[in-house]
Amino acid sequence: MAALGKIRSRGVTLIIIIGFGLFAFIAEEAFRSCESSRNNQRQQIGEVLGEKINYEEFAKMVDEASEAMKLMGQENLNEDQLNQLRDQVWQGYVQYQIVKNECDKLGLVVTDDEMQNVLNEGTNQMLLSTPFVNRQTGRFDANQLKQFLAQYNAQQNTNSQSAEQMRSIYKYWTYVEKSLREQLLVQKYNGLLAHCFLSNPIEAKMSYDEESQESQIELAAYPYSSISDAKVKISDADLQAKYKGMKPRFQQYVESRDIKYVDVQVTASAADRAALLKDFNGYAKSLAAAADPSDVVRKSTSSIPYLGIPVGKEVFPADIAQKIDSMAVGQTVGPIENKQDNTLNLVKLVAKQQLPDSVKFRAIQVGGTTIDEAHNRADSIYNALNAGADFAALAKKYGQEGQEQWITTKQYEYSNSMDKETMGYLNSLMTMGVNETKNVALSQGNIIVQVLDRKNMIDKYTAAVIKRVIDYSRETRGGIFNKFSSFVSANLTATDIQKNAAKNGYKLQEAKDVTTTQHNLVGVSSTRDAMKWLFDADEGEVSKMFECGNNGDHLLIVICDKVHPIGYRGLDDPQVKEMVKAEVLKDKKAEQLMANAKGVNSIAAAKAKGATVTVVNQVTFAAPVFVQATGASEPALSGAVYATNKGAFCARPIKGQAGVYQFQVINRTKNATKYDAVAQEAKMRQKAMQSAGNFMNELYIKANVVDNRYLFF
Repeated sequence: MAALGKIRSRGVTLIIIIGFGLFAFIAEEAFRSCESSRNNQRQQIGEVLGEKINYEEFAKMVDEASEAMKLMGQENLNEDQLNQLRDQVWQGYVQYQIVKNECDKLGLVVTDDEMQNVLNEGTNQMLLSTPFVNRQTGRFDANQLKQFLAQYNAQQNTNSQSAEQMRSIYKYWTYVEKSLREQLLVQKYNGLLAHCFLSNPIEAKMSYDEESQESQIELAAYPYSSISDAKVKISDADLQAKYKGMKPRFQQYVESRDIKYVDVQVTASAADRAALLKDFNGYAKSLAAAADPSDVVRKSTSSIPYLGIPVGKEVFPADIAQKIDSMAVGQTVGPIENKQDNTLNLVKLVAKQQLPDSVKFRAIQVGGTTIDEAHNRADSIYNALNAGADFAALAKKYGQEGQEQWITTKQYEYSNSMDKETMGYLNSLMTMGVNETKNVALSQGNIIVQVLDRKNMIDKYTAAVIKRVIDYSRETRGGIFNKFSSFVSANLTATDIQKNAAKNGYKLQEAKDVTTTQHNLVGVSSTRDAMKWLFDADEGEVSKMFECGNNGDHLLIVICDKVHPIGYRGLDDPQVKEMVKAEVLKDKKAEQLMANAKGVNSIAAAKAKGATVTVVNQVTFAAPVFVQATGASEPALSGAVYATNKGAFCARPIKGQAGVYQFQVINRTKNATKYDAVAQEAKMRQKAMQSAGNFMNELYIKANVVDNRYLFF
């Protein structure tokens, strides 16, 4: 009981303790919940119409597109190409989600019958990139697709090489089919939107008259430049009033930031260049003397591999391609410096031949328990074929299809490496004549190959190329790094950097309106960490030193100078203020010039008032007048001329973009263009469709698109 009394006497204290304990428990759970939420956010690539897309989903879409490009022959994408692909995938995804949302409201879908009609027609560009194109018609062949799908279903569970190829083609087809459905839905919606914009014969005739009626005018121009800016007084009230009217122009739909930065690029020193040139002089002697240049190229660590097979000129970089065309076989050229890609180059032309860019062939793979057994068996098959045996029958005897297939040079000539056996096999294929059969011996067996057709004979080159970047040494980079690190350590604030950068030999630069849609900061690659920092920084904050660029050849520090949030840019923004001030200046000058022109009733009187007088021909309502005296296009002037009768003087001053104008219509004629009602109506519809782009922009804005790709790529 005593113990109970003690507990009761400390009731308030216990309640407080228990309360804190409960709070701690709740806080811990809340923290966990927040962390979970943050982790989810960190995985979000973006958002469209409230629908979030995470990294894995987007990466899968990019992988699908990348695999499709590989099957089309575009392998080994560099970083710029990969970024371009990601942009295309993202833009396609956003557009489709927006359009699909509108289509769902309208009940628009792409039916299976519509898909089949497109397949049967066979002219869609997407379909023409598939393997199911009829070579005779040049169209997509739906029957070829049906045959392929039947074969695929029959072989999909096997592990043969042909089954693997079929799986790749099937994967590509599913990607094309999905993309085609999306494309057709977008086209259907755009078609519906297009039919909302109609033209009629009356409108078309009016448009023709506006285009064909040409006026010759005598123009009196009072340029704004004739009044000095210093003589125009502008108050804060003037700026505020003008800003209010212009405010919609300054709406910002995504956050952006202004930065100041110092970018130090590490480049090769004179000593580095001299050392590389010495190496190249050695390579040049070795390359000229070598019967087989492969070892020389390999040891040089050239960025261009030596395949040892003839390839098209377009395979080589442009600077190399230009050289080999004028070289003699066996000739070695270089070292040559290419300033555009900062490289030293050596080229040896090994061979030049006329060869096909595609070959149709069939093959029988011959194996055995031993290599000798395989060779002997291949010899007997080869001899049988030469004696008139049926190729397909022999192939089936050895459990193979022996089917006809095409190989193109694009399938192999961009390879990074090639073993001698593959090199020999491809050389055989490309140099064999039509109907020629060859027994190609390999280390694991033999291939009996028969060429059936050859197409597109072109010049092909076997060339050994040594291309090396004129790179900096470790010592050179170390010296530059240490110097810049010392500067960064001694200048930790924005004020210090701005004050001392030039004194230390560094250039302080600026970039305006940086957004998260940019792949790279200030045009330097591998700056994702800098981008992440920037969009998490406060105004005036200074970054750490980032090592970025190509293998760390750029050292970068960034100042977050200004944050521009979503909404309207204010008059305190220097860019906005400058634009508003320019418009106020124009208005005030126009007032003075219009007052000066008041009462003028002839060209002569205008000239007496200081106007520049010129004759302007072929003025139409359909296009703005270009005024030589002010150097500006003036749409308002075109409208005024169209509304003024022939022979009349327009005494009312016309306020334009670069001046005030008065004019007299000297003559008016019709140009020789004949009226075509159908063509004119089509033109009107096209013009209306351009306006529809504004509607699509509105849909995009309302979709509240969030783009966080900069956090991942």
